[in-house]
Amino acid sequence: MELRQLLYTVQIAKERNFSRAAEKLHIAQPSLSQQLSKLEKELGVLLFQRNTNSVELTHAGALFVDKAQQILDNVDGLRREMEDISQMKKGRLVFGSMPITGSTILPLVLPIFQQQYPQIEIVLVEETSTNLETLTANGGTDLSLLSLPLQHESLSYEHLLDEEIMLALPPNHRLVESHLNADGTTTPITIDELIHEPFIALKKNQGLRQFTRELCEDSGFTPTIVFESSNIETVQSLVAAGMGIAFVPYMITKRASSDLTPVHLPLAIQPVRTLVLAYRKGRYVSNAAKAFIDTMKSVMQNKGH
Repeated sequence: MELRQLLYTVQIAKERNFSRAAEKLHIAQPSLSQQLSKLEKELGVLLFQRNTNSVELTHAGALFVDKAQQILDNVDGLRREMEDISQMKKGRLVFGSMPITGSTILPLVLPIFQQQYPQIEIVLVEETSTNLETLTANGGTDLSLLSLPLQHESLSYEHLLDEEIMLALPPNHRLVESHLNADGTTTPITIDELIHEPFIALKKNQGLRQFTRELCEDSGFTPTIVFESSNIETVQSLVAAGMGIAFVPYMITKRASSDLTPVHLPLAIQPVRTLVLAYRKGRYVSNAAKAFIDTMKSVMQNKGH
């Protein structure tokens, strides 16, 4: 049994397809099939059930892939630990982020981190929260910025910050008139005041979309979503144009500066989303990752979050 065979098997399990797995591994498909057949013959069990358009793990295959992933994680961790011990002047960190959250936090953190650790290369991966969790659980990132609750039990995390969720409204909305006082102070809005309002939300598989639905359902109604977007700035602009209302993270409200800017008001229950830095359980956390965690926490604390 060879280490590369473990890697090949794990990749086939991820892709459920020999062609895609071979492409990701940068090898020819016949070579991949040959190595898998050799491994199955050595083990005396069938790891995959081959179908016309895909391959499925057998019971033995599922057990093998789980153990193989642990071995690969240990090998990767050993390599990283040796790099840390030898105090190599170069490092590499694959960091995953949700696009919206990354656009508000990373511009604050990356310049400081790069100045302090110019020898560490940062590779950014942006995905929806659902895809990013899966990617992180599979070891596709060293560290990822996610919001609780996490769906994958194989993830560990460190708390970063609790961010208040605000309500974005068109400037001429009736709730602005009734809750924005003449002296600039505001009266918090209750969720049940929004029961008949049209909502603009992010597309499915994004954490804020799930947060919007759960926040409304906790108050006894399902939000009427009239428009969806994958871009929070589009959501903001549609709200400002009078197309609906939206829940948005606090940090987003601090950078709204275009002509199409909604009014942001607090909610009475002061809901928050908890942002965390997640990584695969049992995976070695390198010095580069630890330094990045410390920098992010320090920056967010200094910014008052």
